[in-house]
Amino acid sequence: MVKPVRLALLGCGTVGAEVVRLLHEQSADLAARIGAPVEIAGIAVRRPNRSRGDLPVDPALFTTDALGLVKRDDVDVVVEVVGGIEPARTWLVEALRAGKSAVTANKALLAEDGGTLHDAAAAGGADLYYEASVAGAIPLLRPLRESLHGDSITRVTGIVNGTTNFILSGMDATGASFTEALEEATALGYAEADPTADVEGFDAAAKAAILASLAFHTRVGAADVHREGITEVSAADMASAKAMGCTIKLLCIAERGPGADGTESVSVRVHPAMIPRSHPLASVGDAFNAVFVEAVAAGQLMFYGRGAGGAPTASAVLGDIVAVARNRLAGVRAASESAYADLPIRPMGEAVTRYHISLDVADRAGVLAAVAGVFARHDVSIATVRQSGREADASLVIVTHRAPDAALAATVEELRGLDIVRSIASVLRVEGGQ
Repeated sequence: MVKPVRLALLGCGTVGAEVVRLLHEQSADLAARIGAPVEIAGIAVRRPNRSRGDLPVDPALFTTDALGLVKRDDVDVVVEVVGGIEPARTWLVEALRAGKSAVTANKALLAEDGGTLHDAAAAGGADLYYEASVAGAIPLLRPLRESLHGDSITRVTGIVNGTTNFILSGMDATGASFTEALEEATALGYAEADPTADVEGFDAAAKAAILASLAFHTRVGAADVHREGITEVSAADMASAKAMGCTIKLLCIAERGPGADGTESVSVRVHPAMIPRSHPLASVGDAFNAVFVEAVAAGQLMFYGRGAGGAPTASAVLGDIVAVARNRLAGVRAASESAYADLPIRPMGEAVTRYHISLDVADRAGVLAAVAGVFARHDVSIATVRQSGREADASLVIVTHRAPDAALAATVEELRGLDIVRSIASVLRVEGGQ
């Protein structure tokens, strides 16, 4: 008889319950793939007596002592789907230092302090897998970590938050305001009661940090990511994007290249941006995720699918369980963290991008020349200008050529001080074009 691989499951919410169901329903197939049966040694929860419907699990397995469960000698693999920084970090560090493999979906912890987890895994000679932390069931992290390990990735651009993509897709399709689209997303269960982490870009920023760390062999934390949310995106912005043949998406963008001083560095940012409708990411609608990877040898690759939800996330967790269980039976460890490049993080001001700026201006002679003069003083080239309306409704829509973000920001700041500029209606970056 082959000794079973025993799991400690930390958390039994939406994702944890789905992991239990899949382990039960696919037990025979999983045993065949791994070479040994998988058993749940215990499940740590806050309320062990809570009704969990028809969940196929022995109630005696539930415990409130997560750390005690992690320390048990009969536990081989720890699966953490609780989320948050503490006490999840303590549990995972304890497991990894003790040589127990760990599987986690905890993007916030990985982005905040992934280095501590990787160091603990190295100290204990254990595996740390986290495919479910970014883009749900989409096989994305392992290709970055393994399949493309022999290539040089230059840029990763992605839609990695389903809630914001649902909201922006709805605004694009119907002309709804942000508030109206958010209300629909909440009613349909795509947005949480408190949507701050999604709509303000915190969720996407954590995922961007993880993607950049893997792609560029450099430890990147959430604090290194420039972050802006979508709450200021208006129906007028969407209409203007349509007029340009574009749509608006919340993008995570991670790039490797020379900074202002020529030193190789990494830039990571999350913000709403206009992209041409011809771009592969433009057609990604509803709550789907997609990540566009550009590499020197492989060229352009795109990964697409459902990025959230109990079943998709649990699918990624099970894939990791199979991988770490196989390694454990074979007596081997997966490739450790690759952070050898240790590149500096480039400040947002050095990111090169384009701007779409909508101005409410006075309707009199010389306005366009005065505005153009501001752009010239900051060495920002204007690509197109569209003027519309008269008198109180006079407006200018300007799209720039590529320039450092700092120069563009300084241009906008000076425009705010002109007496001929009544207000700056919106400022959006433009990506995916020349």
